[in-house]
Amino acid sequence: MSKGECNMKIIMLGAPGAGKGTQADKICAKYNIPHISTGDIFRANIKNNTELGQKAKSYMDKGELVPDELVVDLVVDRIKADDCTNGYVLDGFPRTIPQAEALDAALAAINDKVDYAINVEVPDENIINRMSGRRACVACGATYHIVHIPTKVDGVCDKCGAKLILRDDDKPETVKNRLNVYHEQTQPLIDYYTAKNVLHEVDGTKAMEDVFSSIVSILGE
Repeated sequence: MSKGECNMKIIMLGAPGAGKGTQADKICAKYNIPHISTGDIFRANIKNNTELGQKAKSYMDKGELVPDELVVDLVVDRIKADDCTNGYVLDGFPRTIPQAEALDAALAAINDKVDYAINVEVPDENIINRMSGRRACVACGATYHIVHIPTKVDGVCDKCGAKLILRDDDKPETVKNRLNVYHEQTQPLIDYYTAKNVLHEVDGTKAMEDVFSSIVSILGE
């Protein structure tokens, strides 16, 4: 049985803008498991103007974390879906120790557990520079970077042709606030998963493919 066929539950850790979402996409493509991003779930709800979306947006626009009660049940329901039978990559959850404990309890209830917690390590100053260059599509939510992932036509989405914007949560002042919140509330997860012997760290300042190679060496071919 290859890794792509076995049950691998992976959590991506790292500060906002560390590139963990990009790496999660590459992991999912290689191992044929779904990428579960709370950010995507929230954006879909915001676009559809649901009650959850309105609540989530009020926190995200200020660079604050969305409260646990808006997140935990949604994620747990998602990982029970049929496409998660062989595993999944969680990106953006858990963010706090209580969320991690809630996830562990939910998995334990179905005789399951987290297999890998991969921390993509990038210094704060690198992240501020990275995120201020990000652009998001107002229509489909696709994300780009003016240096690293430019569009074919400046300011226009390659996928749907709509306008690109610098999101409020990518502006430097908001990023600094998000990083402060991250270090305060999310960093303890590194100790949490280290104690469970599932934490692995990779250097996120390297080229994208080099970071991915490091992750593959952890997960196996």
